[in-house]
Amino acid sequence: MLPSELKAESFASYPPQARAIAINHLEALQKLPIAFAPSLLRELIDYDYKFPIERSKIDAELSTLNELPDGEFHEWFSDFAAISISPGLQGFNWVDLPAQFVEQEAAYLWSTHQLDAFRHAAKAYGDRLEQLTKPEPPKHGRLGIAVVGRDVPTYNAQLFRNLRKHGTYFTSIDPKDGLESLIAVVDKRAEADPTPYAHWYIDGGSSFPHSERVTCVSYEALAPIRKSLLKRMQSEIDRPGMGPEELRSVLARLAPTDLGMEATSDTVLARFQLKLFSEGSGTQIYSTTFAQWATREVLRRAQASTLLVRYAPRQRQRAMNELLAGGSSESETDPVGSLVDGEMGAYYHWINQQRLPDSDRSRFIAWFEGHRQAVAIGPTMPRGTESNSAIGLQELLALVSS
Repeated sequence: MLPSELKAESFASYPPQARAIAINHLEALQKLPIAFAPSLLRELIDYDYKFPIERSKIDAELSTLNELPDGEFHEWFSDFAAISISPGLQGFNWVDLPAQFVEQEAAYLWSTHQLDAFRHAAKAYGDRLEQLTKPEPPKHGRLGIAVVGRDVPTYNAQLFRNLRKHGTYFTSIDPKDGLESLIAVVDKRAEADPTPYAHWYIDGGSSFPHSERVTCVSYEALAPIRKSLLKRMQSEIDRPGMGPEELRSVLARLAPTDLGMEATSDTVLARFQLKLFSEGSGTQIYSTTFAQWATREVLRRAQASTLLVRYAPRQRQRAMNELLAGGSSESETDPVGSLVDGEMGAYYHWINQQRLPDSDRSRFIAWFEGHRQAVAIGPTMPRGTESNSAIGLQELLALVSS
């Protein structure tokens, strides 16, 4: 089947909103080369489960394609049209299974030495699209907060070494009610700007009380999903002929209800929580990996205006078979190792935040929980400096936001 043969009924299996959008933009979809069309449908088929910023990108992309004159449309996609696709791939059900098609297409392009040509075409398309569909930056600038080192009594090694050169390192923070102060700031920003999925709180342990306007995911609250998925993975691994690619396909087809998640009105968050474990590597086992991956995905997908991430002690490493088995016995934790994980996670948090629009106005704070060390990065914070002045976390937040 070629894109030119697409009809309204071709999208009968799509969720309601995705189906309506596909039918509304059918003419543009029919003109796409087969080398490209499944990549767009891979995003569109999940439209109903995407965050607002992701939906707006898809809407803007399809509207742009609809409005392109025929000459420009041909110019945009001529490189994709020059890429050959095997009859076998053309016969694949790429409308209903676009993600699987894209995986097989990548292997085919590599085997036929066309991968570089595809990458070149994709980059040119992305550059053109970006010029016409730039997203709106957050109203008040982004704020990222990373809290690391829970349950670590002392730590003598250099802390936040990768972040210090980008901001100011503080050595006399007042830790009293520190976490509560940080959550209060997140709550305040969420109340001032109630945009859905704009303000997040990720906890590697159990979450603290927070505003209902703040979207929260925590490792402990999702324990039943993790255990159910580990059991499912172990069952699939034990099947004859099951390999990594087959397992990945099985996990990709899972729905929240397959893991015992109750039906909820927030299907977007439920699907996001599922993907944290079905697509992340190690998120099912280590709380620090969960926090790192969730941070990456919240910034990449939701483009959060506010994001507080708190790292909790993870379990010590054990044999992989034992970890996958998901035994019920209590595991020994590794607070210091988790601090090291959290420190690196905080650095990646800042890097990923800087990749988002309007990064020159963004602010970031990393704090050693319960202790006096923190680093603050923002337009008004001197780079590569150290301050020994006594200051509370609320004052520090006000300072970095000034």
